[in-house]
Amino acid sequence: MTNHDFSFETKLLHNQHKFDPTTGGVSVPIQHASTFHQTDIDTFGKYDYSRSGNPTREALEDIIAELEDGTRGFAFSSGMAAISTAFLLLSAGDHIVISEDVYGGTFRMVTSVLTRFNIEHTFVDMSDLESVKAAVQPNTRAIYIETPSNPLLKVTDIKAVCDIAKKVGALSFVDNTFLTPALQKPLNLGADVVLHSATKFLSGHSDVVAGLAVVKDPELAERLGSLQNSFGAVLGVQDAWLVMRGLKTLSVRMEHSQKGAEKIADYLKQQPLVKKVYYPGLTDHPQHAIQEGQALGAGAVLSFELESEEIFRSFVNTVELPVFAVSLGAVESILSYPAKMSHAAMPADEREKRGITNSLLRLSVGLENPDDLIKDFDAALIKSAKAHAIPVK
Repeated sequence: MTNHDFSFETKLLHNQHKFDPTTGGVSVPIQHASTFHQTDIDTFGKYDYSRSGNPTREALEDIIAELEDGTRGFAFSSGMAAISTAFLLLSAGDHIVISEDVYGGTFRMVTSVLTRFNIEHTFVDMSDLESVKAAVQPNTRAIYIETPSNPLLKVTDIKAVCDIAKKVGALSFVDNTFLTPALQKPLNLGADVVLHSATKFLSGHSDVVAGLAVVKDPELAERLGSLQNSFGAVLGVQDAWLVMRGLKTLSVRMEHSQKGAEKIADYLKQQPLVKKVYYPGLTDHPQHAIQEGQALGAGAVLSFELESEEIFRSFVNTVELPVFAVSLGAVESILSYPAKMSHAAMPADEREKRGITNSLLRLSVGLENPDDLIKDFDAALIKSAKAHAIPVK
């Protein structure tokens, strides 16, 4: 039985780095060395300088490549470092088609940095294939997909958009942060580069900042590897070890958190002070069928819009269990305010065009009992209603 015959859950634990071949230690050794002694004047060993290659970072890169069904992985100092390095595959004069409600940091990179290097962009609703096709230009060299999107949880048909990219000779990038390879494998749907903020679900404990990229094509892997070495935004070995430790529990964490998200989304839909719930696991989500067809679940992130900014402020000030913070994908539930957190880099008029209102909240469901979160939300909604003299049942 080869390793490829094992289930995803088993591969998280039983891979080529399950123990140290030298000592038998059941943990990847942390190699802090910045440089490596060479025994031959003409032929250097596998490692010479840790920016170019480090055995601890390489172990993580090997593991994420296997989990994403790729040929090579790359570990970076943050999710944005991974995304920015991938964008360096482009050249001046190129054009990108990109998801309209993309993460704020990606929006900032595309609009404020890449434009300085004469790399153009067009934002589109990626759930509309005709809009994607219409946005393609003769110089389009990349289509950037974020699915489910942040924070409105729109779903893109990955295979269909990757097919569009291939027809025009463009690369396809997919941000897989929300679902991880536990639920979705974009490379198997035609993507060229898969990107992660490993800060989130992959590490899962709010204690590390990291980014990952995975590719399947060996030639593209060489190009991205050269950029990783040139740009130099590599992940430190201690952080690489923390991500590897977090990965071991990814499957059980994601399963519990997703079940909680499904339950909470159903609860929020019934609340009169909640104007709208965004979660692709709901049967009335516009792209629910697409989500079911290309992934094993809808993930553990949802967003919901409250009836007014006043209700929103009262709710946030009253709710007790979730951490009110930037980020997602941790063992503790995290409640975020996209307008002033994840998408603060996006101008107000751009947020409004996309439906990112001042009463929108994003919830990343953690490992608490979801019934406790619902009790907490219920109490906060009732208190908010009374504070604004709104009748409650």
